[in-house]
Amino acid sequence: MSPLPETISIIIPALNEARHIAATLASLRPAQNVDIIVVDGGSRDHTAAVARNHGAAVLSCSPGRARQQNFGAAAASGNLLFFLHADTVAPPDYASLIRQALRTPGVAAGAFSLSIAGSQPSLNLISTLANCRSHWLQLPYGDQGLFLSAALFHTIGGFPDLPIMEDVVLVRRLRRRGRIVTLPQTVRTSGRRWQQLGPLRTTAINQLMLLGFALGINPHTLARLYRQGRQAARK
Repeated sequence: MSPLPETISIIIPALNEARHIAATLASLRPAQNVDIIVVDGGSRDHTAAVARNHGAAVLSCSPGRARQQNFGAAAASGNLLFFLHADTVAPPDYASLIRQALRTPGVAAGAFSLSIAGSQPSLNLISTLANCRSHWLQLPYGDQGLFLSAALFHTIGGFPDLPIMEDVVLVRRLRRRGRIVTLPQTVRTSGRRWQQLGPLRTTAINQLMLLGFALGINPHTLARLYRQGRQAARK
């Protein structure tokens, strides 16, 4: 008799995502031995109701992606964790792909390749460059859907409680524990971040944040500069 597959707890941090989360949740079903936890950070729209209507458990905590993801992981019962953004659609057979990847000797964690919704050619270029970085540097970001074992997640202390770059810090910690794989199958994330300011401006702001982080600038300062930069770019 073959053993049952590992249970995957999918943790989705959300804040005012009623317009996008339905598609995300629809992409996660049907799948066996999977439970879905939406951690709401105080939405003022119908995010929680939409999530419940799609069969997800809904928890509430103070806002902050790192904080919300840690809160969901603490409540999760699965021995595998899959962190997915609320505006990102998972690929078909994601559950079996995650299980197979994490059974590979030497693999500590993984993510999917990135696809950005939108018709602008520059979005394809951005996703291509992101996938090259993720594959060659073993440095995927949170919008690619990070997955790992619950035991390892708790051992390394989860996401650092930072307002920005929490996924970068987590992945760097994981690289010390083993290989991080980027699967060829894609998650499809909303292009709204790039469409609001334009792909070039958005990418420039993101790269400046990474540079500032590499230079040791306090993440709280970076988060403030990030907000100010996006506000200035809208004018």
